[in-house]
Amino acid sequence: METMIQIRFGELSTKGKNKKRFINQLSKNIHIALYDFPSIVIKESLDHIFIELNGAPEDIIIEKLKMIFGIQSFSPIYVIPKQYDSLAKAVIAVIEEEETAGKTFKIDTRRSDHFYEWNTNDLNSKLGALVLEQLPDLKVKMKQPDLSIRVDVKEKNFLLSTKKYMGAGGLPVGTSGKGVLMLSGGIDSPVAGYLAMKRGVRIVAVHFSSPPYTSPQSLQKTKDLAAKLTNFGGVITHIEVPFSEIQEEIKTAIPEGYTMTITRRMMLRITDAIRDNWSALAVFTGESLGQVASQTMESIQVINEVTNTPIIRPVATMDKLEIIEIAKKIDTFELSIQPFEDCCTIFAPKSPKTKPHLDKVKRYEGKLDMDGLIERALENLTVTKIRSEKEYSDLKQKSVLDLL
Repeated sequence: METMIQIRFGELSTKGKNKKRFINQLSKNIHIALYDFPSIVIKESLDHIFIELNGAPEDIIIEKLKMIFGIQSFSPIYVIPKQYDSLAKAVIAVIEEEETAGKTFKIDTRRSDHFYEWNTNDLNSKLGALVLEQLPDLKVKMKQPDLSIRVDVKEKNFLLSTKKYMGAGGLPVGTSGKGVLMLSGGIDSPVAGYLAMKRGVRIVAVHFSSPPYTSPQSLQKTKDLAAKLTNFGGVITHIEVPFSEIQEEIKTAIPEGYTMTITRRMMLRITDAIRDNWSALAVFTGESLGQVASQTMESIQVINEVTNTPIIRPVATMDKLEIIEIAKKIDTFELSIQPFEDCCTIFAPKSPKTKPHLDKVKRYEGKLDMDGLIERALENLTVTKIRSEKEYSDLKQKSVLDLL
């Protein structure tokens, strides 16, 4: 029997005239995610996407498909010639691969070929009677059976499946435009990136690095986190911003209580400039309301004052345990808790202002060469394209071997 995987859509089905664009993007994202398996063939229709495996490992493909946004559910299917005898043999064969003792089953037929000689009830009855005759251990159960054998009657063939896997839901990455994610390396910002991607946003990840105060391992951690996020559908651009000079100037010229506020305003100014240069539409952050001094309502208002760009905070109303639960689910938690310092912690003041005054902030910023500092940071960005976690891991391993 020829084996394929049938992809089903959820929210995409409600997109009306735009549906085809969403399906095309999902197809591209699946192709990127399965880049390591050149034998597969992806075919689109308005109702489903089909993946011809052509020998690719089904178990690995299934695990990858579970993470791609835009997929509601999917099933491995067998393509059966359009003769009843072939279908009957295939139904018995697939059930015999399962443990049947004491189990229940039902035949679930769908018919898109309405000219086929038997209707769904006829086929359910004929196939059900055949199974009971040849596999007497099984009993029929219409609600929540142990085995559900689905038969799709298509124009040219039958499709037969026994398993259904749930996808990640959401929208295909790339269908909601591009956003810039401020990626710190902590627990919260990768989760914010994941949630942005779930709503179809393509991510450009911006990380502020302050060598020699921050280590190469700290920078590497954020690239590894970005590579993790590619598993959910799409290439991620990682941009390293050199931030040492700015932090040194702020530490020298600004009263300690206001260094955190002004540091965050500088970060947002630079991130917004990158957003503009990369034609992105919004900035995403991992800020959670009230978690640290820069995330009070008063601080957020003062920090936001530097831009009119939409700032989206997907985890703003979550508590830490909720964020950690998602981080563990998407496999970023263990990376995030690696004990490497980041630029926000190395110069952190002992008593940062939680209710900063905007007039004082502006007065203190007048002591800095704002334009010059930002311009020099933007002139020295380091850009890395991360296509997939595996490809990035292979490149990293090769770099290590080249050094030996």
